[in-house]
Amino acid sequence: MKQETIGRSLALATLSLGSTLHGNTITAIPYSIPETPWKEGYGLHRAVIEASQPVDAAYVVLPWRRRDDPTKKCIIITDANHQPVLNIFRVSMDSEQATLVFGPLPTAGQYFIYYLPFPVQTGSCGGYWQDYLPPEPAPNTAWVEAHGLTAGMDPASHPALVAVRLSAFQSRTEFDSVYPMELPITRAEKTGLLARNESLPCLLFPEDRRYPIRMPEAIPVRWLDRADNHFSGQAMRNEYYTFQVGVYATTDPLNHLNITFSDLRFENETLSAARLTCFNTGGIDCYGKTVSKTVNVPADTVQALWMGVDIPHDAHPGTYSGTVLIAAENLHPMPVNIELTIDEAILEDRGDSELWRHSRLRWLNSTRGTADTPIPPYPPLERSDNHVTCLGRTVDLTEGGMPKQIQSFGSDILASPLQFIAETLDGPITLQPEPMQFTHENAGSISWKSRATSDVLDIECEATMEFDGYLHCALTLTARHDMDLADTRLELPFRREIATHMMGMGVPGGLCPEKHDWTWEGPQDGFWMGNAQAGLHCELRGSTYHGPLLNRIRPPHPPTWSNEGRGGLRVTRSADRVNAKVYTGAWTLRAGEPVTFEFALIVTPVKPLVPARQFTDRYFHNTTHPIPTEEQRAKGITVVNIHHGNMLNPYINYPLLPDATGRMKEQVADWHKHGIKTKIYYTLRELSNHVHELWALRSLGYEVLADGGGGGYPWLREHLRDHYWPRWYHHHDDNGNACAAIANSGESRWYNYYIESLAWLLEHVDIDGLYLDDVSYDRRIVKRMRRVMAEVKPDCLIDLHSNTGFSIGPATQYTEFFPYIDKLWFGESFHYNEMSPDQWLVEVSGIPFGLMGDMLHAGGNRWLGMVYGMTARMPWTDAPDPEPIWKVWDEFGIADSRMVGYWNPDCPVTTDHPDVKVTAYIRKGRTLLAIGSWAKESTDITLTIDWGALDLDPAKAKLSAPAIEEFQDAHVWTPESPIHVIPLRGWLVYLEL
Repeated sequence: MKQETIGRSLALATLSLGSTLHGNTITAIPYSIPETPWKEGYGLHRAVIEASQPVDAAYVVLPWRRRDDPTKKCIIITDANHQPVLNIFRVSMDSEQATLVFGPLPTAGQYFIYYLPFPVQTGSCGGYWQDYLPPEPAPNTAWVEAHGLTAGMDPASHPALVAVRLSAFQSRTEFDSVYPMELPITRAEKTGLLARNESLPCLLFPEDRRYPIRMPEAIPVRWLDRADNHFSGQAMRNEYYTFQVGVYATTDPLNHLNITFSDLRFENETLSAARLTCFNTGGIDCYGKTVSKTVNVPADTVQALWMGVDIPHDAHPGTYSGTVLIAAENLHPMPVNIELTIDEAILEDRGDSELWRHSRLRWLNSTRGTADTPIPPYPPLERSDNHVTCLGRTVDLTEGGMPKQIQSFGSDILASPLQFIAETLDGPITLQPEPMQFTHENAGSISWKSRATSDVLDIECEATMEFDGYLHCALTLTARHDMDLADTRLELPFRREIATHMMGMGVPGGLCPEKHDWTWEGPQDGFWMGNAQAGLHCELRGSTYHGPLLNRIRPPHPPTWSNEGRGGLRVTRSADRVNAKVYTGAWTLRAGEPVTFEFALIVTPVKPLVPARQFTDRYFHNTTHPIPTEEQRAKGITVVNIHHGNMLNPYINYPLLPDATGRMKEQVADWHKHGIKTKIYYTLRELSNHVHELWALRSLGYEVLADGGGGGYPWLREHLRDHYWPRWYHHHDDNGNACAAIANSGESRWYNYYIESLAWLLEHVDIDGLYLDDVSYDRRIVKRMRRVMAEVKPDCLIDLHSNTGFSIGPATQYTEFFPYIDKLWFGESFHYNEMSPDQWLVEVSGIPFGLMGDMLHAGGNRWLGMVYGMTARMPWTDAPDPEPIWKVWDEFGIADSRMVGYWNPDCPVTTDHPDVKVTAYIRKGRTLLAIGSWAKESTDITLTIDWGALDLDPAKAKLSAPAIEEFQDAHVWTPESPIHVIPLRGWLVYLEL
């Protein structure tokens, strides 16, 4: 009979306790993992038993110390060859232990009791939708009666029942293990522990970083025999050393924990208390501000406190002693005595390459990337009097601090100054402005404030413009007496020839409507108006969150602007302008109670369009097979995106485990030898359960990891139990492991960690940038990311993907990201064949914002896409191979051409059909025309050509279409000939001598 080895132990994990469970003493029960994981459908845990002889009925007592309700789960017992034992009788069962009778056992040897089996869900999706298997079928009635089996019986008193030996508890992998920190003490052990410490309002348990505290609801059996509040640790010079203290509130809650550190001293050497921190009680938020956090411990609950010691590079070796005092509103300070021995050796990377050290927790308090400095390609801001200039754009200010004129790359946007108007039933209130003052000025930002007064109302304006063309303004109204206002509104008067297109606030991207009325409905807070040459994005602020993914986060509408549903946006046209009025409707302003209206503008395009980069950065993006073949590489790939869910990046939003980063680093180096850049999927929205710092993050309450109803993949249920929100699920079919992500909370110090980890990946893995997939942070974070990239590796790339079916209008929500993005990939749910050319231009192409992009949904439309310089990516699931188009690009030399699209009034080639568009890629003596038809029917078009603009002789010029695989057949025309175009198709045509 085949015997399965017990496997390697978890640090020789053995429970040797003198405690008693229901009269049965537990001694020397190993906890181990097998050499080879079993099939995951059996569950992640099992008991290993040894039968000394064949028997018809055997019994075993399992002191399993579980945290779930075992009565609702299935039990499967097999022999070493996976043959099932047919009868299982549950004599008794609870979370502490179970007594089982089972049989027959046809042979002596090893058997396995699987007690948490579940259905295997393969593939990837938005979650694990299965549940544990229900309890097993009842045993054979005749077998039960033959052995006199009854619930609650003592099987040891029945001679016909043979005891088998429990030799080990096992977990499928080390990652699945509950040893030692998820083995709770029993009720009897807890009673004894509390009796021995009945005078104490809380118990303190110092703990090594190797054993993260995992259970808030129970004390681990590892702590049962702790004698005192003493911690000793071994550190190295330059290490960021971490340790824990578990605080258990006995009968009463502990409110507002307060942690105080002493200096750590050794002889005449001192580590200042300032070098110690408790991550739970404070730190630095994601915007660089120092914050304090409230920690309350409910009664009968364990709170893990994670501490950090910043050991300097030149620390004197020795054993340093000090104290951590833990107090609360209802708790006098209790000491934890610390002894930290610092070795002579120096840890150059502070411990970051060895995750068990948890040294990366200091990244939670990082301020990296927060400097107020310009980021390439943006030059320093310049100011001359009331004129503030950034890259390609200028804002002229009135004395009241509002934009008088905004210019983008030579085009004036406004028909008249922006105005903020407060109005009573008698009409607008007349205010007298006081001289504007500039309050802050450096290369990265310029701030100013102004004030306007009247007999009834004062308005203060505070505004800042940043180097990327972002302008934030806060207008604070203070009434001198209670007053009823008929309306307050922000008026943005656009020049009519500028505001040809609009997007947001109820308008899908496309032509600006003649008239539009919108009230506060749905997940929207901004709009854009303009054309491909100049425009303005306006975001109405004042809610709890402003950034992308409003549809998921669903923050409340800004209370001042929405005014309980009375506010809205009204767009109207007149002879010379398009007026956008953001109004509030009637409301009451109380005397002396300031009310602030906040908005932000960003001037578009955010940077000059660089088509050459679009045509030379050719993407390979394959989710499960990220490594292109030699044949695929030969097609011209220059950038590889490594998605999550594969051998190089197995776990979503945590590309930091050593095995994976080692493989990734090796692959990146190989690609670099072939001139291929590497970018990785790494965002903030959800976080894999494989994050090494998971337990430290859980100790922070809901700061980093969102609260939720639990459930999902069994690993989450078994280890986290509750208070989490399951998200993305990916099953690794090759090894049976799973990535089961949980949701992030939103703004948190994990953003700081993310920024530092990005720098680490750039420095240690040599990646070339990021692929962002619908993120949930705002422009301040992406600005930090870009600043770090510029510092560490200046030629990095960021591309941004969004599913409009999920994000609902991504171009509007991500506009403030665009200064820091290199490429767009919009995206799932963009039904390209149903979109007008204006919707293509505004919502998909990126061109009005200074960006370009690729197509995704159903592979896009190759003919229409080329009007905007877009192809699909290789080898995306249902996308056509872009190589035939890439070949044309290379043959023509498109990267050296000048792109002039139909949206540009200077486009030198047009058609005689309004629904057939042309973009010209112009080189000296040769032009490539991308013709796309949005016409409902097949049509013949003729071209109107500005020969002078192309520097071509019409008498010598010819039109020819090269043969392109699965795109078009070869064809030749004269410049005057009609060209037949099929709906939703087009041509790539050379115009040359």
